[in-house]
Amino acid sequence: MLGSLVRCKLEKFSVTTPATAELRKTALNSIHRRLGARMVNFGGWDMPVEYSGIMAEHMAVRTRAGLFDVSHMGELEIRGPDALELVQHVTCNNAAKLVIGQAQYSGLMTSRGTFVDDLLVHKISETHYLLCVNAANQEGDFEHVVANNRFDATVENTGPRYSQLAIQGPRAKEILQRVTQITLDPIRYYHFAFGRVDGVECLVARTGYTGEDGFEIYFDPEFSEKLWNSIMEAGEQEGLIPCGLGARNTLRLEAGMCLYGHEIDDTTTPWEAGLGWICKLDKGQFLGSDVLARQKQSGLERKLMGFEMLDKRIGRDGYPVLIGGREAGCVTSGCPSPYLKKNIGMAYVPPAAAAIGTEIGIGIRGQSAPARIIALPFYKRPQ
Repeated sequence: MLGSLVRCKLEKFSVTTPATAELRKTALNSIHRRLGARMVNFGGWDMPVEYSGIMAEHMAVRTRAGLFDVSHMGELEIRGPDALELVQHVTCNNAAKLVIGQAQYSGLMTSRGTFVDDLLVHKISETHYLLCVNAANQEGDFEHVVANNRFDATVENTGPRYSQLAIQGPRAKEILQRVTQITLDPIRYYHFAFGRVDGVECLVARTGYTGEDGFEIYFDPEFSEKLWNSIMEAGEQEGLIPCGLGARNTLRLEAGMCLYGHEIDDTTTPWEAGLGWICKLDKGQFLGSDVLARQKQSGLERKLMGFEMLDKRIGRDGYPVLIGGREAGCVTSGCPSPYLKKNIGMAYVPPAAAAIGTEIGIGIRGQSAPARIIALPFYKRPQ
């Protein structure tokens, strides 16, 4: 199973820029290499896919804690009297509901009601919003927001000003508390606070991409090695380990979270991707809202669903979904689940085949491997 997991994950992190292009590096690149991480080209960034192994890193996050360098993620900042109006125009969730110190998951939309990207919107003040976007999309996202800015607001691509660490897992809070003056308990899920971590000014958000409790920490890249080392030392007795993009991906899949370029892209809508909860048509018009209103009324032709394999084969990304022997959909993400000990995936299927318990086939090497539709998320952390 471990060999299959590693192959599955390395397929995801294929080279996406020309071989002659110089890869971007986070401020922690030298630490990753000293730790012996397996490095890959991820969206033009030289990033660690694994250190001690995807299985070990995945299980550490589920049972203890893991530390991720996610400094490749992009940041856009919107400021000005009409900052909220611009955020509302380009995203599908209702940022007007946010209070200062709160974040929300949202979609950056096209005029067709599809995804330019998915992102986190943080309300810093009434006139200041921080948007965390996907690494490979940050320049395109910036251009898209600027192109749609008809408001009294400024947009800035501030990614180079930030490093970002994510500490995730059931022991994340007690580990981080040892090195910060911020009282972490009052920070609710999808809220954030400013304060010092090991003496460094940071934004600490109770967010993450693993299905576990944890925190994402934004700060000046100058202090990257200092904070990495202090957090790792603070978590040594709890079994905190460094984790790479491979475990980050298997964790988010178990938690049923979408990945841009797989479950969502500029051809998919929130309704299709099971993200209707972030699509707030009642907030007023926004990019693509008219298309989304029509689709909601007319119904869907496909839905994103979870599935489990019924034998030992793996339904990998891009494999066809077969219904009645005919191709009727496509696997968007699929691999062995380290925690659940079975092979899982997500796929788009026709609504008629989307009922929980429906048996489908996954086309693997010319054969139909049996699978069954199951509810998302695959994993929910214990309360």
